Amino acid sequence: MSLITTTKIWLSSPHMGEKEQIYVKEAFDTNWVAPLGPNVNLFEKSIESYIDNDVHVAALSSGTAAIHLALEILGVSKGDEVICQSFTFSASANPILYLGATPVFVDSEKDTWNISPELLKKAIEDRISKGKKPKAIVAVHLYGMPYNVSELERISMEHDIPIVEDSAEALGSSYDNRRCGSFGKIGILSFNGNKIITTSGGGALVTKKLKYKERAIFLATQARDDAPHYQHSNVGYNYRMSNVLAGIGRGQMEVLNDRVEARRANFEFYKSKLSHIEEIEFLHEPDGYFSNRWLTCILTPTFEVREKIRLELLENDVESRPLWKPMHLQPIFEKYANYSDGTSADLFERGLCLPSGSNLSQEDLNRIVDLIINVFKL
Repeated sequence: MSLITTTKIWLSSPHMGEKEQIYVKEAFDTNWVAPLGPNVNLFEKSIESYIDNDVHVAALSSGTAAIHLALEILGVSKGDEVICQSFTFSASANPILYLGATPVFVDSEKDTWNISPELLKKAIEDRISKGKKPKAIVAVHLYGMPYNVSELERISMEHDIPIVEDSAEALGSSYDNRRCGSFGKIGILSFNGNKIITTSGGGALVTKKLKYKERAIFLATQARDDAPHYQHSNVGYNYRMSNVLAGIGRGQMEVLNDRVEARRANFEFYKSKLSHIEEIEFLHEPDGYFSNRWLTCILTPTFEVREKIRLELLENDVESRPLWKPMHLQPIFEKYANYSDGTSADLFERGLCLPSGSNLSQEDLNRIVDLIINVFKL
């Protein structure tokens, strides 16, 4: 039995650079401690410049808030159906329920673990045959791996159903040299503490339509009408990012490329040290895809082997996590329609996320690999 260590290795912890405190101090020194200010504007500009000069960005309180506003802006309301990738975190699906709409879940393809174009087409055609044309599609770039953009764009255009591009895990990833976040009718980003860059908590809405950004900001600031007094004709939300947190974001954007490089290096290290174990598989990049490798994930032959690895790491104070449990298998969502072939259920049973932070030391990585190899020697 391995000994408990004194230093915990986290799955994906925040990694600060050198400028974050400077920009946060500016917010305090100028008394811009509010959900607006120079840091917010400049953080949005830095994201726009990074993704695509033709996009507009609204900095918000979370990626979940961004999905909520995206669906509302696209006209989703009570009684509508929205297709959602099943293999994802619940934040991709929860906003559908916020609006009183109904989620319809679609399973994954094996190549990318993202929404299957074949099953998506089947789901759309079946819903239309039942008199319920979906109002939107929530597609996710899971663990930083882009979804099949060309096929999803074709299906979206064929059926005139807009895509909400969930890039919460994919800032820094690209497809055919186009940055993730720029593909959907509206894209969303997350800057939660475990993401590739963070603002502690935060997110953003990304769109090529300026009117969508303006609508998002209007709704995110309590939907106040243009009047000298407080007047409201719409339901609004308190979803705008603060100027203080945006200061963290500005500093993080300056080191984003370094963070992507570090996480991809983690993946390559794990692959080089563990590929000789026949029981371990890695998710590879198809041609034209570039993943930020937000989390390095492995597949094992069985649930039992996955658990042996997870528990060995846990016993030695190393955090790992099973792959996302599909939404159509979650108690809150299992009553809704799903189009599944068992792919995501199998991935959940056999898959494990390994520590992937950009601040992992070589000593940390060696320790993790040694623990995993030890499982196969027992």
